[in-house]
Amino acid sequence: MNSVSRQALQRRVAWARTAIFSNGNRGQSSNLRCCEPRKIAARSVWTFGGKKLRPAQPRVRRSTNAGMSVRNGKPLPQPKSICGNTPFRRPDPFTWLPGATESCLDLAKVPSAAMELGSTTIHRVIHPTAAFAQETPSTAARTPAASGDVPWAESQLNPKNRIDSLELPQNPLWRVDGCTGLGTQYYVVPLFLPDVAPLRFDVFIPEEAVLSPVLRDLLDLDAAFHTKDATRLRRLGISSYIVRVLQVWVEQNGRDAYINLTRTLPFGSRIIFECLHFDVRQTRVSAVPTYYVERQLLGVTRLSEVLGVAPELIPKAIDIWSLNIVQESHDSVCLVRMRDERVGDQAEKLWVMKAMTSSTKYLFVELRNLLQMEPHAHVIGRPEYLVTKRCLFGGKMGVVGFLLPYHRVGSIRDRLPLMRIRDQLRLGEQLNWAIQLTSAMLHLRERCHMFYPDMRLDNVVLTDSREVVMVDFEQRGVWCEFAAPEVNAIDYVRILASEEPDDGNPPIPEKVSAEFAAMLDAVCPGWAELQAAHDYELPRPHGYPNYNIPWLALDETEQEAAMVYMLGRVLWCIFEGQSAPQTAVWQSYCHEPDIGFPTYRLAPPGLRDLIDRCTRGRRPELSSLIVRRDSKLVLRGREDSSADEVIRVAREWWQAEVGVAKEYLARRQRHKANGTWDGNHWGRPTLREVLEELEKFKEAHL
Repeated sequence: MNSVSRQALQRRVAWARTAIFSNGNRGQSSNLRCCEPRKIAARSVWTFGGKKLRPAQPRVRRSTNAGMSVRNGKPLPQPKSICGNTPFRRPDPFTWLPGATESCLDLAKVPSAAMELGSTTIHRVIHPTAAFAQETPSTAARTPAASGDVPWAESQLNPKNRIDSLELPQNPLWRVDGCTGLGTQYYVVPLFLPDVAPLRFDVFIPEEAVLSPVLRDLLDLDAAFHTKDATRLRRLGISSYIVRVLQVWVEQNGRDAYINLTRTLPFGSRIIFECLHFDVRQTRVSAVPTYYVERQLLGVTRLSEVLGVAPELIPKAIDIWSLNIVQESHDSVCLVRMRDERVGDQAEKLWVMKAMTSSTKYLFVELRNLLQMEPHAHVIGRPEYLVTKRCLFGGKMGVVGFLLPYHRVGSIRDRLPLMRIRDQLRLGEQLNWAIQLTSAMLHLRERCHMFYPDMRLDNVVLTDSREVVMVDFEQRGVWCEFAAPEVNAIDYVRILASEEPDDGNPPIPEKVSAEFAAMLDAVCPGWAELQAAHDYELPRPHGYPNYNIPWLALDETEQEAAMVYMLGRVLWCIFEGQSAPQTAVWQSYCHEPDIGFPTYRLAPPGLRDLIDRCTRGRRPELSSLIVRRDSKLVLRGREDSSADEVIRVAREWWQAEVGVAKEYLARRQRHKANGTWDGNHWGRPTLREVLEELEKFKEAHL
């Protein structure tokens, strides 16, 4: 085929992209095994046993209903126009294009200059580093050329640029349970073993492993950037791709080889896809041991001494090999069952196993907190078991994690929007939850003498009796910009003081980093040692109880005021029936917020004033200007905005916010120096006052 006819064919296929549905379920028909929405998913010729086989041809014919086609007797979903939500009218009659009958047509998205999601997004938009990111030609948008101008080497009509299938194998050997790390870490579970210990051998796909923008689009990696849960992740191309690659990996090396790996590799070792290829058989897979994780684990024999906990409070130890994985739901949480005969009736009980494959210092902060805290009805109880493993390097019996009770109802985050949608929100129940959470926060502050920086709906679960329980006591904190403004101000300084350049992100000026490092030294001496520490056992400067630099920089009054602020945002979610106070670029939910804090629609007027007083000092949010749309970043109200425009707006917004943070910290330091600083700078109510107002409101209205 000469270049002229090839380009003509590419143009005709580009026209056909708008005629095929762009949304809907992936093809499941046995006669259409390789048809995927938005993808070319067939090879022109397959070989099996030396014989050449042609793929089965999809039967597409015109329906008697105008504007509707059917495949194998089933109607296709009506596509949407590329210009909006108006249904697209297919040309009549609809026929296959010449030269494209042996592959499904490329249904890729319309070329766009919108900003793609990746590590560059964090540096140039989401973090305060955007204020100082040095000017470079924008590489944030991978904008394909018009279809007629795509080189043959990059065209999806070229057989080498096609994935043979993105359906699961008939008998899959693996399952994908979730994702984190901004689309680079995937939780996988082998299905071919009768017993699977929770060793957390996750799949890692570095951004640089996906060199082809076409392949990145086919695998939905932009969507995987913000998709965490198994249900939605399994609809993405990357999920099926991972299963197919691992299927080939196991079949080529043998199942016994993988079983041997589980016995010889340390806890938390990584399965790394080094370079993704259109042909899953050519994707390189490596198993990389992580001895440093086991080296960081505390030994059972010294646990009481190192944590500073009375020996009688240390739970019973159970070996990791006596547990079976049921589901991996988070990078630090999985659902397990015991298979040890000695546990008797505990064998069928489900447990939450908390363990970490990085930053293990936070694991032991949480374990210490849980063991030392006084019990409370609405705070998760002490661990019932320690999970141990004989470390391969050094031979110590290390504490890998611990077991907590499992609450099957799940997080309140996923319940609230459904209750709102189904008109099931009841003021009495909402008030009970609000009072229970506030009493738990007050207990932590007054009885346990600790701060809780992780107040968000993800960390609130429901019991069978529909009462709330707080979980997650790592004291790690929330994402940048989601905390109280005084916490954010210090966190911005921390990020700018410690930002390290990498290949994808240019450095901020060294002079700028030094300026912010000096500011952080003044508010939190020893912060650099805290941030660099990996082992819990190492001494922490100034006797700091944990590693949360922004919160450690606050005095006790400031800490309580910051807890009230975060509680106020959670109260807003409860009474408005929302999954979060604002949409996040890096994480999407099954039910995204349909309004943002502090807009009110359902909350009773008497509680709106309380929430407003709890959140005094709040700042405008970046999401008021920049939003995620179809896994890309755009300006709010400007769906056609370019990556350069997004970066420019983010830079200007962050420059203003960093300026406000610097001014606030300078004013705070001056007043502290002369003894006139009020820790409750914005005059928020105390936790006890919030609790009293909620109880009075309940008495008056119920």
